[in-house]
Amino acid sequence: MSRLRIAFVNAAHEGADTRRNFRRELDADLVEFDATGGELPATTDFDGVVVSGSRSSVYWDEDWIEPTKEWIGEAIDAGLPCLGVCWGHQLLADVLGGEVADMGEYEIGYRTVEHTGDSRLFDGVDEAFTVFTTHSDAVTELPPGAEEIAANDYGNHGFQRDRVFGVQFHPEYDTETAESVTKGKDLADDRMDEVLAGITEENYRAACEAKLVFENFCDFAREVREREAESDGGTVSA
Repeated sequence: MSRLRIAFVNAAHEGADTRRNFRRELDADLVEFDATGGELPATTDFDGVVVSGSRSSVYWDEDWIEPTKEWIGEAIDAGLPCLGVCWGHQLLADVLGGEVADMGEYEIGYRTVEHTGDSRLFDGVDEAFTVFTTHSDAVTELPPGAEEIAANDYGNHGFQRDRVFGVQFHPEYDTETAESVTKGKDLADDRMDEVLAGITEENYRAACEAKLVFENFCDFAREVREREAESDGGTVSA
C-alpha cells in the first residue's frame, strides 16, 4: 500500500519550525501549502488534510483566511479525513459552524488535559495526559453534531465530527519550539520564567504520549482510503 498523501496547510507566518515538527511526526507524504502566502490546493485529491497552528485568529479579516476556510469546507465535503492543531482546530470548528472567541488570557506551558469522550484519536493515550499549550482563543461552542473529546480547566481541547478531528494543544512541539514560542509571547516576567522553567526533558517526555494522535489519525486515514478503494470510490461513512 502506498504512503498517505496529505495536504499540509501550514498557517504559520514563519513556517520553518512548523514544517520541521509536522514532517517529523506524520508518517505520510506531506504536500505543503503556505496558507498565509495565499497557497492552497487546487484539488481535494488527497488522503487527508492537516492544518497547523497560526499566530492569527480565525475571525480576523486577513486576506488568506477566508479562502482557506473555503478550501477546508470543500475538503470536508469531499469526505477527506481532517486534523487541525491549535489554530487548525479552531478553523475546523469555525468551518463546521462552531464558535471561536478570545479567552482574554493565555493558556501556555505544559499542562494536563483529560479525555471527555471516546475517540480513536486518543487510542493508547492515558485518560489524563500532558501536553504543551499556547493559545488565547478557544472553541467556545462546538459545531452542530460534534462531540467534545478532550478538555481541561481552560475549556475545550478536542472535538470530533465524522472524519474531522481537532486538538487545541500542540502534540508536534519539541522543546526548542516550545521555548521559542514562549519567548515570543507578551507575558509578565514572572509568568515567562515559570513557563520556561517548565520546559524540561521530563515534561517533554511525558508530552510525547500525545504524539499518538498523529499515528492514530494516519491509521484512520488509511482505513478510509482502503474502504473507499474496496467500494470502487463510493462514499463510505466513517
